[in-house]
Order: sequence, then structure tokens, then C-alpha cells
Amino acid sequence: MQDGKHLSGQVAIVTGGGRGIGAAIAGTLAELGAITVICGRTRNTLEKTAERIRKTGHRCEAMECDVAELSSVQKLAAQVEQAFGRTDILVNNAGVGGFATPLHELQPEEWERTLNTNLRGVYYMIRSFAPLMIRGGKGDIINISSGAGKNPLPNGAAYAASKWGLNGLSYSIAEELRNYHIRVAVICPGSVHTELGPHTGKDPGKMLQPEDVAHVVKMMVTQAPQSFASEVVLRPTQKP
Repeated sequence: MQDGKHLSGQVAIVTGGGRGIGAAIAGTLAELGAITVICGRTRNTLEKTAERIRKTGHRCEAMECDVAELSSVQKLAAQVEQAFGRTDILVNNAGVGGFATPLHELQPEEWERTLNTNLRGVYYMIRSFAPLMIRGGKGDIINISSGAGKNPLPNGAAYAASKWGLNGLSYSIAEELRNYHIRVAVICPGSVHTELGPHTGKDPGKMLQPEDVAHVVKMMVTQAPQSFASEVVLRPTQKP
């Protein structure tokens, strides 16, 4: 460990890493010395973020992946294994949601899109990358949930359901993987100033920023090996 490079030699995967919270997390992990792989569905966005991180002198690779498609996730895992031979950190950040439609009016296609990305996609990623961590003897899996995973969200029931489900998944696999020295944690932020979310009428200056979530990820992945913070609920100091 030199010059604060706590993650030197480690490989980190960040889904939805092209923008918003994912981009902030990727930048933070790269600053800590990790080889950071950002993935998502839009190549152009990924490349711009990767180039911005590389210009700071850190290593970042962009790889296309749709977490809602098992074949796409399996292809990503094969690429990472071939390129680096390991995975030390997995941040499941990719997410979608709608916040303006009551459930009885929601189209089935929108329900499927939300649950497939926010919940099924996390299952696919863990199914594909946990074996690499088990083989390596350690790892950190951090799932980015939401305050909507703990509270009602009128007109956003599908999103809330996906995040309540993600929390339950996280608690359960934490028990499954802890004997392999793999820590599984979940972060539940309140409203974050990004493109996702119902922010009408809120003061952006009082909202959480993507860097606030990245800071919690940093704390989690730099903990002493004998402990882990299994859940963090992150709120703004002032109500926005």
C-alpha cells in the first residue's frame, strides 16, 4: 500500500458506471489504486467516463453489458477473467425506475424492465462473479439500493419492490458468502442529485451527491478484514 493506494492490484467492477453514482464510485475506486471496469449499455457514455478517469492517471476500462441479460453478463465475466484473472470488488449500481404511475396503471413491460435490471441483474452479476472471488479467497460485493427499499414510494411501487427485494437478497447472500471471506453490503441512499428519481421541487444543493455514495463505498472496501458494515442508510443532512 503506497500513497493511499489501498486497493493496489485489485480489480473492481461497477455496473451502470458511465454516469451518476456509478461514475463517482468508479472514480473513487480508481483513485484508491484499483483497476476499475465500468460497464453499461451505452458504449459512448462509458468511454467518456473511462477516459476522464484515465486522464487523472488511474486505470479504468469500459466494457458493454446489459445486466438484465444473462448472456451479456456471462460475456462480461469471461472478458474480465481473461484480461485480469480475478475480481475483488463488485458494485451492483445499475438501476432504472419510474416514479409517476400508480401500480394499477403500470404497463407490464415497465414492471419487467425495472425488476429485471434492479433485481434480476444483481443475481446475474453475483452468479457470474462470486466464483472468481471465492477462488481468490476474498472480496467485497456492494449493492446500491435506495431509501425506497425501506419506505413506501407512491407511484413508484415497482422501483420500491425491486429495492426491498435487493435488500433481502443482500442480507441473505451475506450469510452465504461470509465463510469465503466475501463481504456483502447494501447502501440505501435517500434522494441523490442524478438523472434518476423524482426530484421535482427539491433543492439540489441539499440533496445527496453521487460523491457521497462513493465515499461510503470507499469506507466499506477499506475496512479491516475482520469486520464489515453490512448496511448503510445514507440521508441528506437537511431535507431537500
